[in-house]
Amino acid sequence: MDEPSETTVRAWARLVKASHAVLSAVEADLKAAGFPPLAWYDLLLELERVGGEGLRPFELERRTLLAQYNLSRLVERLAQAGYLERRPCPEDGRGSILVLTRAGRALLRRMWPAYRAAIEDHVGRRLSEREAEQLGRLLGKLVGQA
Repeated sequence: MDEPSETTVRAWARLVKASHAVLSAVEADLKAAGFPPLAWYDLLLELERVGGEGLRPFELERRTLLAQYNLSRLVERLAQAGYLERRPCPEDGRGSILVLTRAGRALLRRMWPAYRAAIEDHVGRRLSEREAEQLGRLLGKLVGQA
């Protein structure tokens, strides 16, 4: 079995540390601005992207990084807050389709300026445009979007 080089191990460690540090900083900025966690935004954004047709919970799970048990709890909170609604699935009487509500769309619009500013503060100001392009390209290779 091949072992990773020291360079690869260092890159891995920095990737994990950078991801954690930036996500924590962005989360803190959103909280300081009075907004819910980033996971709320990400989930609602996926529903907005598909429009009124909505998504089945398992489809939403595939599009996000949330485990099924976390997704179920988050969906419940978002539904209770009025940001999404569950509709019966025509193909599966036991299933449901999750659809973004007007309130959910409004939350996305309100959160985006704070989220955008946090991305700029914690990524954009630390990387040149060329570095950001390189990083995006390299990370794309890791997630199969080269």
